[in-house]
Amino acid sequence: MASQGHKLDPMTPAIASALLPLLRRLDPEDAHLLALRALRWGLAGRSTAPDDPVLGVTVLGRRFSNPIGLAAGFDKDAVAAAGLMRLGFGFVETGTVTPLPQAGNTRPRLFRLEPDRAVINRMGFNNGGLELYLRNLATLSGRTVPLGANVGINKDGADPERDYPLLIGAVAPHADYAVINVSSPNTPGLRDLQSEARLRAILQAVATVAKRPPILVKIAPDLSDAGLEAVVETCVEEGVQGLIVGNTTISRPFGLKSRLIRKDGGLSGAPLLPLSTRMLARAFLLARGRLVLVGAGGVFSGQDALLKIRAGASLVQLYTGFAYQGPALIPRLKTELTAGLKAAGFQRVEDAVGSDAQALAEYA
Repeated sequence: MASQGHKLDPMTPAIASALLPLLRRLDPEDAHLLALRALRWGLAGRSTAPDDPVLGVTVLGRRFSNPIGLAAGFDKDAVAAAGLMRLGFGFVETGTVTPLPQAGNTRPRLFRLEPDRAVINRMGFNNGGLELYLRNLATLSGRTVPLGANVGINKDGADPERDYPLLIGAVAPHADYAVINVSSPNTPGLRDLQSEARLRAILQAVATVAKRPPILVKIAPDLSDAGLEAVVETCVEEGVQGLIVGNTTISRPFGLKSRLIRKDGGLSGAPLLPLSTRMLARAFLLARGRLVLVGAGGVFSGQDALLKIRAGASLVQLYTGFAYQGPALIPRLKTELTAGLKAAGFQRVEDAVGSDAQALAEYA
């Protein structure tokens, strides 16, 4: 049940408790599509309690009532954004959207590693394309929290210096910020765009878009130290506002228990927490206040969220934790984060950002 500090309306915890075990009996991708339909139809309930003021964050020219957001990949076509915004997230990121519709890789391409509280996916940017995405965003009325648009390139016929500016310009009227995704492991060659020369060329092309929202770049947690330093400096020099650290990992951390660990694709979930947090802290130290950082990877609790903030994140994103625990996670996580901040003596999120970055840069 949700705590008294952050309540969902009465049916939501019951729905989450009753349906999640049933959904786990389905193929993971089928369960995901069913969850999207339920959210689109408004069946997942609504958060009713205001956020504690300690959770408020002002970054990227926007006010976030809390720093907990939904990561891209959950709602690629923005079909359920309205329902997701009602759950108590501080922001919702939709996409990844590509210029043209794309089927993605062949199924099965999504695997639950339940003993590890993890997921492996090799979806391959499956989405309905930019035209559908824009139609869905245009019908999104009564927006209650900031919305992000995550953009990527098609597997075939892509021209990054052409496509990313096109995408940014198209989503600009609808998005509070936009994310350049150059870090999914499931589109051949995409991660090569994190190299200094390729990334700089993309960012310079994006800079020609006259009216654009704040721009963030989403990076992989597998970058080398030298690669991370090059990305940070390139982003600062080319006027990027922030980084999302990070995407899924192609590594397989020691100790995984599931028999599915050898499946190809990107790993997300609890095993990613140490790797992604260490990179986040290193990015914070390299950025020296010049970039807004969003921490993603392995967040299942308020303590995990606070760890990301103390490593340098102003905002935190969930995906796998939300997929495993459902809407009831959000109020619980915010209550735990509020308690953790106050217990540590922080009066607001901003006071905690990067407070343990030096130590967490060596987090193992």
